[in-house]
Amino acid sequence: MFLLLMVCAAPVIASYVTFYFIKPTGGQTNYGELVFPVEPVPEEFLLPKVKGKWTLLMARPAQNCETDEENCLKQLFLMRQVRAAMGKEKSRLQVVWLVSDQAVISEKILKAYDPEIAGVNIIQMPSAGSEREQLDTWLNLQHNPNALQLLDPSGARMMQYPVSKDGPVFNKMRKDIEKLLKWNPTGKTGS
Repeated sequence: MFLLLMVCAAPVIASYVTFYFIKPTGGQTNYGELVFPVEPVPEEFLLPKVKGKWTLLMARPAQNCETDEENCLKQLFLMRQVRAAMGKEKSRLQVVWLVSDQAVISEKILKAYDPEIAGVNIIQMPSAGSEREQLDTWLNLQHNPNALQLLDPSGARMMQYPVSKDGPVFNKMRKDIEKLLKWNPTGKTGS
């Protein structure tokens, strides 16, 4: 009889022990690293170019983005594919390549990542001056200037995707951005 009572009481006792003594830590649903507090982009140069839409931003020198330099092209391709995967919401996401040197971008890259076809906006950073210093400072705030940055429609960095030799994972990055676009209605819908 005692054994039958213990078998029946075991689930109730286990649930009380679990509820009062084992605290759940919660799960993490995002793949990118959240930036807290958010960091507004430099107002003078970059803000007018990114304000109004969700923005995936990459800062790389054009010299390193030639066809034989795999990492830069992988990131451009990844950002283009993530934008394309958004389907009807892709007009709310823009892709920006912030070119950090004065080298000439090859015609092959310009054709493959054309703003009209691929949706990649190429912005040349200023070569010197206060605007350049502000951009360099902003890019280095998180001590990872090569990370892919996700900016909200107000122009603030709110998430970043660190780039390793394997780079960010397409499906996980896509899911992050899909969630943002689904649950946050801000951002212009015009292309």
